[in-house]
Amino acid sequence: MFNRTLLLAALAVSGASTLFAQGTVPAPGQPVLSAQSRLLPVLAQKGMVASQERRASEIGVDIMKRGGNAVDAAVATGFALAVTLPRAGNLGGGGFMLVHVAKTGETIAIDYRETAPAAATRDMFLDSKGDPDPAKSRDSGLSVGVPGTVRGLALAHEKYGSGKFSLAQLVEPAAKLAREGIPVEDDLADSLPAAAPKFAKFPASAAVFLRDGKALRRGDTFIQPDLAVTLEAIRQQGPDAFYTGRIATQIAQAVRDAGGVMTEADLATYRPALRAAVRGTYRGYDIASMPPPSSGGVHLIQILNILEGYDLKAMGAGSAAALHVMAEAMKPAYADRATFLGDPDRVKVPVKGLTSKKYAESQRAAISLDRARKAEEIKSGDPLPYESDQTTHFSVVDAEGNAVANTYTLNFSYGMGMIAAGTGVLMNNEMDDFSAKAGAQNAYGLVGGDTNSVHPGARPLSSMTPTFLFRDGKLVLVTGSPGGSRIITTVLQVVVNVIDFGMNIAEAVAAPRIHHQWKPDAIAIETGFSPDTLKMLVDKGQAVRLGTTSGSANSILLTKEGITGASDPRQRGTAAAGY
Repeated sequence: MFNRTLLLAALAVSGASTLFAQGTVPAPGQPVLSAQSRLLPVLAQKGMVASQERRASEIGVDIMKRGGNAVDAAVATGFALAVTLPRAGNLGGGGFMLVHVAKTGETIAIDYRETAPAAATRDMFLDSKGDPDPAKSRDSGLSVGVPGTVRGLALAHEKYGSGKFSLAQLVEPAAKLAREGIPVEDDLADSLPAAAPKFAKFPASAAVFLRDGKALRRGDTFIQPDLAVTLEAIRQQGPDAFYTGRIATQIAQAVRDAGGVMTEADLATYRPALRAAVRGTYRGYDIASMPPPSSGGVHLIQILNILEGYDLKAMGAGSAAALHVMAEAMKPAYADRATFLGDPDRVKVPVKGLTSKKYAESQRAAISLDRARKAEEIKSGDPLPYESDQTTHFSVVDAEGNAVANTYTLNFSYGMGMIAAGTGVLMNNEMDDFSAKAGAQNAYGLVGGDTNSVHPGARPLSSMTPTFLFRDGKLVLVTGSPGGSRIITTVLQVVVNVIDFGMNIAEAVAAPRIHHQWKPDAIAIETGFSPDTLKMLVDKGQAVRLGTTSGSANSILLTKEGITGASDPRQRGTAAAGY
């Protein structure tokens, strides 16, 4: 039962005004931070990489300094993050990359999401009573999807790289870091202790991440010799070294030993897919984002379409009025997600209907400015008449205006926690993103439907939302974020903070965020909003839950001054690097 009195008492002592100067509420239309405390972005003139780890960002910038383009830099950064940010950067997972080619104006979506093994079945995650068994979909070999990262990065390089760097040259910095080691610091030091119990279950993982049964400590040297050998094999032989031969055999065997059904044939037949970006507009800006099997782009545009009918600037950044309408716009999008979204190669997804301005009008009409709607009042709509824990994101822009927005993941922090013996590769537990049963919730509380059921070769639904914004045909913003179900709303608020509230990119990324996903029926709110604002939300009937921070929206904004970037301050070690 939601207790309003207890909530308000908690707000009074929560320090919930830390991002306001002297705890005051900004004037309508003004950035959240006061003029005296404004955050300043990193400024560059030629190129920039904003990622969740400093070394990886610097590797990407170095590639551009040496004549590479944004795609070259992104591929090098992606491989480097597999070494320096092992809880999310990966070879054993998958993701989505959005590429903008400045010369042609083309924007391409590369889908390198994991796929279900050929032996996967619809009911594989149910127990003997027919109920979902989270242990099967999150902690066993059945949870491992066929990884797509290596072929995805290789495809991006092959089709959109500058031609000045071989794949071997882009992989080499990562192989060197794995071979020589890096100090345990920043996010690595913060995240290892919590994951130690997972590593202890698998001898190959324990050998890398633990010392005398305990997680490596701050100041230790983190060396990954088996991963270095795997990267060296990819460097010398290309992606086939990962998907066939010794490495593929060891990965498939490790998955089967853990109770899974993956085979060498599943790995050998994996291919990424090129897809058309999903498109929309918001207040004169053009949006390009990730299409299904990501739900991110569709629902980002859907929510922005709803919000376009409100004067958010007049309401004011961080105001109860603005937060209320944002939450109310989020709710129907997540209800629709549960009903309509799935793998587009297997089910018909009504993308045009869901992203239609007319459909948004019908959803906006159901919103009250004074009263929060309960989850049970909100059902998925009818878009058909309008038809015509861990991930990481990085953004890249080069001197010619080429850009990459890339989000990839292992699902949980460090995925399943299992290294495939002899490879150094951490395996994902992405199969939990399928619906174990219609109406059941996954680890992020997202409700699933039949359109996202387990099917051999299918790609599970995702919330990853790599996104570009354009104005008059010119690139303006490159953004995206990790955060599970909160990815969509994180990206949404970066966009709104820039367009509606006039924040620079550092302010837009750092500003406190909210999230509502329809079910559970509550707004998750970061600290940083005033207690008075939260009281107003409670008075409107919103269930407010103060929670931990989420997301890492490493973003780049192109301005008159040059390329401006910001890494998210919510984690240690993030970095926007430019030249």
